[in-house]
Amino acid sequence: MHAPRAAAAGRTASPTTARLINDRLALQLLQSEGALTAGQLKSLTGLSRPTVADLVERLQEAGLITVVGESGAQRRGPNARLYGIVADRAHLVGLDLRTHSITVAVADLLGRVRTEHTVAIRPDGAPDTAVATALAAVDKALATAGAHAPHTIAVGAPGLVDPATGRLAGTDWTSSWHVGLVGALRARTGVAVLLENEVNLAAIAEQREGAARDRDTFVLLWLGHGTGAAVVLDGALRRGASGGTGEIGFLPVPGTGALPTASGCDGGFHSLAGSAAICALAAEHGLSPEDATGPVDGANEPSSENAAGPDGANEPSSRAEATGGPPAESLVRAAVAAGDAGAAFVDALAARIALGVAAVCAVLDPGCVVLGGEIGRGGGAELADRVTGHLARLSPLRTEVRAGAVGGRAVLLGAVLAARDAAQNDLFGAAGPEAAPRP
Repeated sequence: MHAPRAAAAGRTASPTTARLINDRLALQLLQSEGALTAGQLKSLTGLSRPTVADLVERLQEAGLITVVGESGAQRRGPNARLYGIVADRAHLVGLDLRTHSITVAVADLLGRVRTEHTVAIRPDGAPDTAVATALAAVDKALATAGAHAPHTIAVGAPGLVDPATGRLAGTDWTSSWHVGLVGALRARTGVAVLLENEVNLAAIAEQREGAARDRDTFVLLWLGHGTGAAVVLDGALRRGASGGTGEIGFLPVPGTGALPTASGCDGGFHSLAGSAAICALAAEHGLSPEDATGPVDGANEPSSENAAGPDGANEPSSRAEATGGPPAESLVRAAVAAGDAGAAFVDALAARIALGVAAVCAVLDPGCVVLGGEIGRGGGAELADRVTGHLARLSPLRTEVRAGAVGGRAVLLGAVLAARDAAQNDLFGAAGPEAAPRP
């Protein structure tokens, strides 16, 4: 935030618009910098002392900020008052939906998570029962956080989300209870319920708090039970005409012996880099399930913290949910830890991943690709470095390959961040008695 921006807005905008811009600028500073005095707000915004005094009064009357302390051990009086955002002004809910479980996080207006709650969904249960179980999980999390009702809910789910309707597209891999839950939340709460593809939410998390914090343009390649990607160009998440941007599991690549179809991604990149293919590749290199011992970060059992990831159809994965074979993440992690003994397998896997990365780079030239999901974090920097080497032989485009940094809670964190953005856009944009109507 720079003073010229605030001053320019004040010169060219109407008085009402200028007040809104100044109020929002102050609120953004209070979020990013923490509690500030009126004098510090004046210095950071470049606004005059009377203007800052007016906006502080407006924001207090709107219930968005309050005095949270005083600055300096010896200072007292109005000039020493520290102002901070009223975090409990609104509560947010983030949901990470998987086939057989749901994780709920309740956060305050600053995005600070107050509680998390994960419950299993019976795979043989009726959709209505699953929806009821999920709604009960949301209620429990809200009660634990002391929140009466959420201001905004953000849901991360596998599958295509239609950008025009904000609803899950009717695809064969979409769980019926996911569709039912989103509808039930909208009907029951009457608040904004944002629905987003889970990999897109993971990209938001990596952009805000992970490996892509210094990048406005990058691609998150999700490597889990299957494969998926999220595309961020010039700071904006790109979803595509039908919400299908990043369905890289369907990408035709050499080495699979077949081609994907409209109804399935077997034969596409999924068949090279999905968990079943990785387990088979490990077996070819003499690695067995017995080699994959030890704890796995974010193992995704229903009682653990989440680490959702898509398959070729953006299906989340977990040890409990993966079908067939040992968990690929454990094998990759063990191979990396084994050093020279596992190097051949890690390198062969990196060569496969590089095929998908090269295709993405040829079309988008993002300059940076982040390897996320359970395989990305299991392989870490070692896998990322090897993908970089293979990519340099496949593509003339300079591309940095990084290991994801957010870990197993990427989807859940992305959901909380998306809910925070929406709530702040609503509340911060409506600060003060003369604010413009909400959209």
